[in-house]
Amino acid sequence: MILCATLGSCVHIAGIYNFMQLAQQQGYKTIFLRPPNTVDEIIQAITAKNPSIIALSYRLTSDAAVTIVKEFKKKLTPEMKEKKWIFGGTTRVCKAIEPFGLFNFYFDGSATEDDVLSFLRTLNQQKTPEIVFPQTLIKRIEFKDPFPILRAHFGVPSVEETRKGICKIARAKVVDVISIGPDQNFQESFFHPQEIKKSEGGAGGVPIRSEEDLSSFYEASRCGNFPLLRCYSGTRNLTNMAELLNRTINNAWGATPLFWYSELDGRSPRTLLEAISENQANMKWYGVRNIPFEANESHHWSLRSASDAIAVTAAFLGAYNAKQAGVKRYLSQLMFDTPLRISPRFDIAKMLAKTEMIENLHDKNFTSYRQVRSGLFSFPEDPYLAKGQLASSIQMAMFLKPHIVHVVSYCEADHAATPDDLIESAKIARKVVTNSIRGLPSISLDHKIDEYKQKLITDTNYILRAIASIADEGVVDPFVHSPTLVKAVKMGILDAPHLKGLSAARGEINTSIINGKCLSTEEDTEDPIQEKDRVNKILEREGILLLEQQKTKGIRIG
Repeated sequence: MILCATLGSCVHIAGIYNFMQLAQQQGYKTIFLRPPNTVDEIIQAITAKNPSIIALSYRLTSDAAVTIVKEFKKKLTPEMKEKKWIFGGTTRVCKAIEPFGLFNFYFDGSATEDDVLSFLRTLNQQKTPEIVFPQTLIKRIEFKDPFPILRAHFGVPSVEETRKGICKIARAKVVDVISIGPDQNFQESFFHPQEIKKSEGGAGGVPIRSEEDLSSFYEASRCGNFPLLRCYSGTRNLTNMAELLNRTINNAWGATPLFWYSELDGRSPRTLLEAISENQANMKWYGVRNIPFEANESHHWSLRSASDAIAVTAAFLGAYNAKQAGVKRYLSQLMFDTPLRISPRFDIAKMLAKTEMIENLHDKNFTSYRQVRSGLFSFPEDPYLAKGQLASSIQMAMFLKPHIVHVVSYCEADHAATPDDLIESAKIARKVVTNSIRGLPSISLDHKIDEYKQKLITDTNYILRAIASIADEGVVDPFVHSPTLVKAVKMGILDAPHLKGLSAARGEINTSIINGKCLSTEEDTEDPIQEKDRVNKILEREGILLLEQQKTKGIRIG
């Protein structure tokens, strides 16, 4: 039982009343004393009702709070002092009364609703903090429900400063997952130290050079809200990297693209065929061990201005390959604001199309979790504009009812986030999330969103049928057959404008942002071209039977 009351002449009951309602939702029996409440009246109620927990609030001046708390403590019996005491008030008041040692827990003005829910869910548990805060991804998601968990990248060009930063972020209790951002040397050459370019140490992140570096990050995170850790997969030797991260930081989940970290983006020396095959093997490594996995595929295409339809196709192929590799818990990454100038309305439609295509794969052995994030290139350098972009983007992403919100620090266009930058960004995100959880308008009422979503799904299925149609005779499943996937890129069925000039890709597609959508366009006129017509031109050029004439083949999507 929790006894809730305001202290003395304070009549500001909104905070304590909200706390009481949240406690009731979590199954606690509560008693509320209406203000004003003298010290003697509260003590009488404690004696009469014998609650195990007393929650008091005070929102007036700190000097007055000191006087009343001092009086309160003098009148308490030893038995009363053994109960659990909770205090809510302004930061000034909390600091002023803390030296008296009466209260076990404090909630100041920085506490959010999910802080309170997490607290109530663990209040009566006799467990260590590391057990109280779940240490696996799915358990953490369930623990925070109905709030999404928050994730953020962190890594500065110093191992020691990164270690200190992880500790500071953990103590701030603002994110559930810290994603360590290593430098490119680590990602590409950790297992080939002779290749490490010393002149580029720390370029793009923290210069991790040993297992001990990673283990020290994990130890640094064992405080505050004990956040989960994860790290980039590396861009080659992926299975070796997966094993390393698993044993050093208990990697919360794996993340590997399907086509990338290859000759397509220059982030490793692997050919496209080698990359796809190794990426698939890495998916299988996670699948066998039942570790959650994310195919961070689709946004790589959108970052290179691929059409929305190709982005949705890539999202499906990433999830499909993960499922076929044995992954059971899949993270669907949904990067908004990419490419630039796409409208929020049609951005949501694109993400809904991705979600529907992926969730159609669900069965007893495969479940996906929605992970949303702001587009990295959508942030301006001006810090005030960037904070506005962060809040706006997360508000839009909350329409997807995500399980994970990946918070991109607002300062990323100017500099890598410091611990304080990350904490500030997470606090902005948490407020947006809290407001959104209370209820957003129904996007199902916007017929333009649904219309474009359905169009993208139709186009995606057509592109997938085209990929199936180019597979050699005897290929059982073209969507996981790496030579077929390579052929789809080389022929231009999967293509992006930024791939122009690469021998591994066609690079001939044209796209434009038209009325807020990223569409394939004619080369000469820049008029939109239907994906069906674009694909048929490619098949005709390659001398392959057009899809309309292939119905007897019985091609099955998914």
